Amino acid sequence: MKEQDKIPTSKVKRAAKLLSAGAKVGTNYLKYYAKKATGDEQAKEQLDKDNAEDLFETLSELKGSALKVAQIMSMDKNMLPTAITEKFAMAQYNAPPLSYPLVLRTFKKSFGKSPLDIFSSFSRNAIKAASIGQVHMAEKNGQKLAVKIQYPGVADSVKNDLRMIKPIAMRILNLKENEIRQYLDEVEERLIEETNYELELKQSIEISQACSRLKGFVFPTYYPDLSSNKIITMEWLEGAHLKEYLKTNPDQQTRNLIGQRLWEFYDFQVNELKAIHADPHPGNFLFYENGDIGVIDFGCIKRIPIDFYHNYFQLLNPSYQKDDELLMELFYKLEFIYEDDTPETKKLFFGLFKEIMFLLIQPFKEGDFDFSNKDYLDRLYELGDELKSRKDIRKNGAARGSRHILYINRTYFGLFTLLYELGANIETSTSFNFNKAD
Repeated sequence: MKEQDKIPTSKVKRAAKLLSAGAKVGTNYLKYYAKKATGDEQAKEQLDKDNAEDLFETLSELKGSALKVAQIMSMDKNMLPTAITEKFAMAQYNAPPLSYPLVLRTFKKSFGKSPLDIFSSFSRNAIKAASIGQVHMAEKNGQKLAVKIQYPGVADSVKNDLRMIKPIAMRILNLKENEIRQYLDEVEERLIEETNYELELKQSIEISQACSRLKGFVFPTYYPDLSSNKIITMEWLEGAHLKEYLKTNPDQQTRNLIGQRLWEFYDFQVNELKAIHADPHPGNFLFYENGDIGVIDFGCIKRIPIDFYHNYFQLLNPSYQKDDELLMELFYKLEFIYEDDTPETKKLFFGLFKEIMFLLIQPFKEGDFDFSNKDYLDRLYELGDELKSRKDIRKNGAARGSRHILYINRTYFGLFTLLYELGANIETSTSFNFNKAD
């Protein structure tokens, strides 16, 4: 893949790039409307392809939060047209990398030295490139290392990028600002954390040590003395990403074993750590022939407030599932329904969120769940499509649901998708204690 020799870092240059992308999307829509008026049946498909190419080209050049938003959206196959989802998915671990002179400049700023002054060997070309940074292979004292280098300027541009990309995303997603406003701060907060490599290093050591008691997981050793606010150095882990691993045709027993371990990995984090690895895309995991799993990125960690934890996961409590009065009380606490809603609006959203929540918790309720059955994910996506098209919901406008739900649900959607791709049949018990006081 062609390397970039420069990256726009100033607010003005990045804003100009995003405005240009917005203009291209606008032009694509004008072409679409003209073709649609003539009865062109391929017009919508061509619109999606044109938008995918134009947006990914711009976002890949900008890197940072703009490209990260594209990656996040690509994980939800219900959110975007297929052409855009497939293109944006490249941001997970196959984005265009930066050239070596820019890498060299980052090392000079961080350590006052070049990579080869620090390591006995260092790959000039990136092994992997994603939205926030890229990874190079290095060696020191006979130890093979992965060196993650943050792209220049991305930490300083999060707020401005999100402000500029918001209208483009709203147009593509057909959303109004008041439907997403309360989630924007949550996204911004997580993205600022993801560009803080000192925080990521601390979290990586903390979470990997806490999860080391789980059987079947491999975590890299981290090297603080070879890391900085723009560089993280860790042990290089072998293994294959999911697509490559599945090409080896693992047997069903191994698929189930991996799926069970992933389920327990997240259950442990939610219920014991109250901190969750909230970026479960395939690029953050490595898979081994014996069923072990390597976890290589803890940049996005969602800390779960204890009051939200007890309220949200009470949805798994059979007592609440059977009692509409208790459920309504919970929906108020979770901001699905507001006290000043009209009786008609309360009735509408109570029925709606009851349906949504019961579908989401279905794997938990059944005890054993076959994720290879695509019907479940299809029902989730179909429900999403239905909600976006219902005028009685859209006219109520205000965003519904606590801001903390965003990354929790994103995590479980990502987990469910991984389990589907594995074709895993697993036990889906949870360690949540309905009577526990933390």
